[in-house]
Amino acid sequence: MKIGRYLVAFVFFMMLLIAFGNRGVVDNYFIAKRLSQLKAENNALIAQNKELAGKILLLRSDPAYIESIARNELGMVKPGDVVYRWTQ
Repeated sequence: MKIGRYLVAFVFFMMLLIAFGNRGVVDNYFIAKRLSQLKAENNALIAQNKELAGKILLLRSDPAYIESIARNELGMVKPGDVVYRWTQ
């Protein structure tokens, strides 16, 4: 009888260790969840890098794109352009 109790206690302890121990089932679940989050973040960064590489290529080679950036973001104008300002 005592051996049966010890065996049940040992099996119960092992089940707890397998489920909640270091690198157990629960730990693997959270690690897999974190891995999927990191993969999604990595894919977003890869897409952002491709977009920035395209902008760099345009800035190096396309004068019309450079002009549009200078006009829209920096507020520059060509000589002879008429500028209208509205006050509110």
